[in-house]
Amino acid sequence: MKYVYFLLGVVILTSCNNKNTNRQLQLCDDENFKKYWNTQNAEISSYSLQQAQFGHLNEGEAIMVFNTEDFRKDKHVKLESDAKDKAIKVLKLNFIKRFVTGVHDFSIYTSVFTPVQAQDFPSTLKVSNTNQDWSGQTFLQLNFRQNGYQVLGKSYFEEEIEDDYHIDKAVMEDELWTRIRLVPCKELPVGKVILIPSLGSLRLRRQKAAPAIADVTLEPYKGDSTFRGDSLFDYKVNYIESKRSLRIIFEKNFPHTIVGWEESYYDQKKLLTSRAVLKATIRNPYWQNNMPADTIYRKKLNLKF
Repeated sequence: MKYVYFLLGVVILTSCNNKNTNRQLQLCDDENFKKYWNTQNAEISSYSLQQAQFGHLNEGEAIMVFNTEDFRKDKHVKLESDAKDKAIKVLKLNFIKRFVTGVHDFSIYTSVFTPVQAQDFPSTLKVSNTNQDWSGQTFLQLNFRQNGYQVLGKSYFEEEIEDDYHIDKAVMEDELWTRIRLVPCKELPVGKVILIPSLGSLRLRRQKAAPAIADVTLEPYKGDSTFRGDSLFDYKVNYIESKRSLRIIFEKNFPHTIVGWEESYYDQKKLLTSRAVLKATIRNPYWQNNMPADTIYRKKLNLKF
């Protein structure tokens, strides 16, 4: 089945007008961007979380880890050799959600690899997702190919034993998080947009990955004081058919910190809204801080799980 894009426009959050769009797309190379992202630090943020599952809102927490790295375009893995001609700079997001449902717990882990420079490679190269709970484990991965994404999956559950199929090219919901952090290097789609829903949300609702039409808007945040920050924007995604919605609240100014989000959908015939609110952010080379004394950084992030 062929899907058609209805991109009615794109919004680039900069202080300049649209006449300077081409110049603004090169801001990924300016000194502010380099000083923040091209360092030996990752940005780690913790969030308090209420996650919908089994018809109830469940307490938990979420962690977002952003950092740049060299990524192989051919093998879709981190560059660890001298083949620099086959690599591209990506913004990597490791997105973890942990929550408890009654006696047992869930852990959802999503990794996103989005090229920094739009002119080099406009599409996210890879998204992978794993889910662990006391029932079993699942794995799902989407790799960019010339005309779309190859979907590969494995599951403990009988009806989802194995996935291996192709879907047409579309913007991935999971890459909206990295696109926000890369503004103005990447464009944020608005209007009627074909999106591939997030792999984590598909997992919780036991659905397969497939493009879907969504109404997407971007406007200044006008809500209450639940979400706090400077000059906040409200990025809303409303899926027409599934009635699921996502709103991401982030700061307009660089580095476009994500201060929280809400996700609403029907769970066991109830419309529930999951919500996450920023607790703390640190910049840290976590891969080096692996000694017992380094747990002090977890305390700084106010992590409980």
